[in-house]
Amino acid sequence: MAEAAQQQPVVFLTEGSKRTRGRDAQRINILIAKAVANAVKSTLGPKGMDKMIVDDLGDVTISNDGATILDEMSIDHPAGKMMVEVAKTQDDEVGDGTTTAVVIAGGLLKRAEDLLEDEIHPSIIIKGYRLAAKRAREELEKAAEEVSFNDKKELKDIALTSMTGKASEAAEELAELVVKAITQVADEEKGTITIDIDNVKVEKKQGASLTESQLIKGLVIDKEIVHGGMPKKVSDAKIALVDAALEVKSTETDAKIEITSPDQMQAFLDQEEGMLRKMVEQIKKSGANFIVCQKGIDDLAQHFLAKEGIAAVRRVKKSDMDALVRATGGKIVTRLDDLSAADLGNAATVYEKKIAGDEMVFVEGCKNPKSVSLLVRGGSEHVVDEAERAVHDALMAVATAVKSGKIVAGGGSIEVEVSVKLRDYAQTIGGREQLAIEAFADTLEEIPRTLAETAGMNPLDTLVNLRAKHRAKDGKHIGVDVINGKLADMKELDIIEPMNVKTQAIASGTEVAEMILRIDDIIAGSSKEKAPPMPPGAPGGMGGMGGMEM
Repeated sequence: MAEAAQQQPVVFLTEGSKRTRGRDAQRINILIAKAVANAVKSTLGPKGMDKMIVDDLGDVTISNDGATILDEMSIDHPAGKMMVEVAKTQDDEVGDGTTTAVVIAGGLLKRAEDLLEDEIHPSIIIKGYRLAAKRAREELEKAAEEVSFNDKKELKDIALTSMTGKASEAAEELAELVVKAITQVADEEKGTITIDIDNVKVEKKQGASLTESQLIKGLVIDKEIVHGGMPKKVSDAKIALVDAALEVKSTETDAKIEITSPDQMQAFLDQEEGMLRKMVEQIKKSGANFIVCQKGIDDLAQHFLAKEGIAAVRRVKKSDMDALVRATGGKIVTRLDDLSAADLGNAATVYEKKIAGDEMVFVEGCKNPKSVSLLVRGGSEHVVDEAERAVHDALMAVATAVKSGKIVAGGGSIEVEVSVKLRDYAQTIGGREQLAIEAFADTLEEIPRTLAETAGMNPLDTLVNLRAKHRAKDGKHIGVDVINGKLADMKELDIIEPMNVKTQAIASGTEVAEMILRIDDIIAGSSKEKAPPMPPGAPGGMGGMGGMEM
C-alpha cells in the first residue's frame, strides 16, 4: 500500500493547466524560434522579398524590415515573442541588422537541436556558444577599420548599404539627405561626437515621388497658421516660443459673478478684451513676428495678432517646441510678462504650405540648427511608410558608425571571415564545446548563404568558394555581390556597415538562443475561470484540511 502511494504522481497545478517537460519542451521552443526566423529570412539583402501583413482591422503593412514584420505579426507563443524582442532590441540599439539578429538566433537553435540529438547537454552547448560569441566579437574588432566623421563619402556608403532593398529608386538622394542631417545635428565636445537622432524629425507625406524628399534646416510643424488674416509668409522671422495659453484664465476655484446691469456686463467683457490686448502688446513689444504656442490662442487674441501682422500656430507638441529651441536658438517662455527680445529664436523664413491636402508650417533657414526635419515623400501610403523605415535605419546606421568609429565590409564577407577564424579557434578548444563553436561558425554562414539564394546563386558553391577566398591572403573583404550574382570585393563596391550592427546582432542572437535552450519545462496556466470559494462547513468546503489546495 505504501509502495502504491509512493508511485502515485503528485499534482500541484490548478485543474486545466498544461505542462510540457524535458526534450519535448526544448523541441517545441526550438521549432517555434526556427519558424519565426524562417518567416523573415527571405527579406535579407538587396534582393530580399517583402512581406504583406494584414491585421484584424484590415490595415496592410508591406515591408522587408525584420523588426517591423515581427512587430506586426500576431505571435502568441512565448518563444516566438522572445525572437520578436531580439529584433526590437537590435532596432532600438543600432537601427539596422534586425533580420540578421533573428536569423542568427534561429540558426543557433537549429544547430543546437542537432547537438541535442547527439546527447550533448544544453549547458555544454551554451558554454560553447558563449566562447564562440566572445571570440567572434574579438575577431570583428580585429577586422574592423576606422571611419572618420568628416569622410562624407563613407558615411553615405553606410547609409546606402543600410537602405538596400528599401526605397531603392531614390536611395542615393535619401542617403545624401541622411548624411547632411546627421552632420548638422552632431554635437562635438572635447573631441567627442554625440548624435541624438531624435533631433532629426522625420515627417512623411504621400503624393509626390521619393526623389522630391527634402531636408529642411529648421523644422516642419504639422499645423496651420491659426487666422486667415495673418501673414502666410514671414521673412527674417523672430520666433517667440510660448508655453502659456493666450486666453483669459478661468479661476482655480468655483466662482460666481453676479451682474445686475448691462453696464456691468459690458465692463466685464471689456476687461477680458483688455487682458488679451495686453498679452498681444507684450508680444509686439518683444519684437516677435511669429508665435509658436504650446497651448490655446483665444479667437479675439488671434484677431489682435493678425492686426499687428504677427503669425501664430497653436497646440504645438512639446517635442516640436524642444526641437525649435535647438533649431532657432530661442527659449521657451512660460509667462508672457517675461518675454523679451533675448528669448526670441531666429529663422530666415517661416511660411505655410499645403502638402498632400494638409497645411504645414515650415521654419527654414536657421543659422546653425541642431535640430532639422527630413520630409519624406512617396507616391502611396505604403511607399512612404517603407521609405520612412529605410530613412530611420540609415540615420541609426550612420549615427552608430560615427559613435563607434569602426566599420566592416558587408555582403556576408565579415560573417565568413569570422566563421573561418572560429573554426580554427574550435580546434584549440577541443571537447564537446568544439562542436558548439563549429555550429556557431555554421550559423554565421547563414547570412552569405541566404544572400546567395536571393541572388539566384548556388548557395553551396558560393560558401565553398567564399571559404577558400577568405583562407587565401587579402581575401577578407570578399562577399556576395547580389546585384551581379558573383563573388566580389565588398570594400571596392563600397558596401560597408557599422561594426556595432554585427556585434549587437551576435550578442542579442546568442543571448536569446541560450535562454531558450535553458528551458526544459513549459507550464501553461488554466484558461478556465477560477471557481468561487466554498462556504465553510459545506461539502468539500474549508471546514477541514481536505479543502486546502497545494
